[in-house]
Amino acid sequence: MKKVLKATLVLCLVGAAASPSFAQQPSTAAWDSVGRILGTAPASAAGYVRYNLPRRDLTVRIGDVTVSPALALGAWAGFSGEPNDATMMGDLVLTAAELGPVLAELAHQRIGVSAIHNHVVGEEPEIIYVHILGQGNALDLATRLDRAVTRTATPRPVTAAPPVPLTIDTAAVFAALGRHGTARSNVAQVGFVLVSGTVTMGGRTMTPALAYGSPSGPTARSPTCCADSGQQSMPGTERTHACISESRARGPRPRRDRNDGMQQESQSRPR
Repeated sequence: MKKVLKATLVLCLVGAAASPSFAQQPSTAAWDSVGRILGTAPASAAGYVRYNLPRRDLTVRIGDVTVSPALALGAWAGFSGEPNDATMMGDLVLTAAELGPVLAELAHQRIGVSAIHNHVVGEEPEIIYVHILGQGNALDLATRLDRAVTRTATPRPVTAAPPVPLTIDTAAVFAALGRHGTARSNVAQVGFVLVSGTVTMGGRTMTPALAYGSPSGPTARSPTCCADSGQQSMPGTERTHACISESRARGPRPRRDRNDGMQQESQSRPR
């Protein structure tokens, strides 16, 4: 199981970095068919095809901060490999009331659950994140996932978000994080891969950005302060040190963090 540390940070004078390069997968017609099943268009990502399912139906706040879908409400599913033999991973964003029915449907549809945890702390209403895992024919996987997503109020078909002016200082954010990314309105998005070497699972080599990427989404609150929701994926040997560092920086945060159902054959194997 990949080891994941998720946290919400308040960062002042933040800066960001260059997201991984994007590559379009072949078999465009098959991936378009997956998008029609899921009710959202395919998007090119770093080595996989991504389907975004933003929870625009939810109004979530942490104190005086309204959580935008781009910050921490962006459910998604990603597919790597070929359409007839794909690996599917993703993250479902659920309310507490949706959790039970969705988990039951995922089990019924034989879709694995690799983690149930929180990306943010102190939000109202409570939001729960469920990581999913499946392998097989992409159209079959999408059909089964669609039945689980139907148990939520996720708006579908997904429509393009209306244009909005850019209000975050991307130059400062990207410079501080040492990597460029994308931005929309007051949210920047930056991707990292912190695990070196090759990670395999079930004999398959995992796509880094899909299986163990570390995204970050700084959101401008003022010209000198950002709120950030992100994650860090790391080998298990590094997790204890990272958790201790986070606890010392912020104090304890007793929230859900259950990882199961996904066993890696190798957490970090030299290339």
